[in-house]
Amino acid sequence: MLAENYFLCMAAPLAVALLFVKGGARRFCTFFLAGLTMCLLSAYVGSFLVSVTGYSVDDAAVYITPISEELMKMMPLLFYYLVFEPEDKLLLSAAAAVGAGFATFENSYYLLSIGSAALDYVLIRGLAVGVMHTICSMAVPMVLILFHDEKHMNGVLMTGMTAVVVTYHGLYNLLVSVPGISRVLGYGLPLCTVVGILVLVRVRKKILAQQL
Repeated sequence: MLAENYFLCMAAPLAVALLFVKGGARRFCTFFLAGLTMCLLSAYVGSFLVSVTGYSVDDAAVYITPISEELMKMMPLLFYYLVFEPEDKLLLSAAAAVGAGFATFENSYYLLSIGSAALDYVLIRGLAVGVMHTICSMAVPMVLILFHDEKHMNGVLMTGMTAVVVTYHGLYNLLVSVPGISRVLGYGLPLCTVVGILVLVRVRKKILAQQL
């Protein structure tokens, strides 16, 4: 019940806040809470799959956890996209909130489970995991937005990008599971990815501006 207790402590204030906020704040709180919930549920799914497959904890982190976590994070976003058909910016903000909520619960549970840790380690791991989960949550919506006019390709695009995201997540888990330079590369991977995305977005904006 340890994970459930942490979840209730974190989710209860957000649930209360939903009664008093509106607009964008309510939407962010809702999807942040959805991220917390998906993190807890993915732990149940992952534990079940480990018991069925017989994988060790280390192997499960590479072969099972990325699949279960990314699929669970996608569920509230897929529901939001298919049922409400939100604007592009609202879909992206929802994806960011789900990723942030997921990472918040995962980091909190991890740090409380292992006890105290060095501040530099906490900051590096917290930032790396937070960025990784947020990037992975936003990847599929970004592809759908990029190919907004190709609705008939949505299924293929979602399947392909999900495969990429799962592979990326698995690579991160594999790198950080090995001490030394491998772990350093793993923690640096999400940060380098963000920098690359920001550069690409900036270049794309310049190209579009020149075309106009």
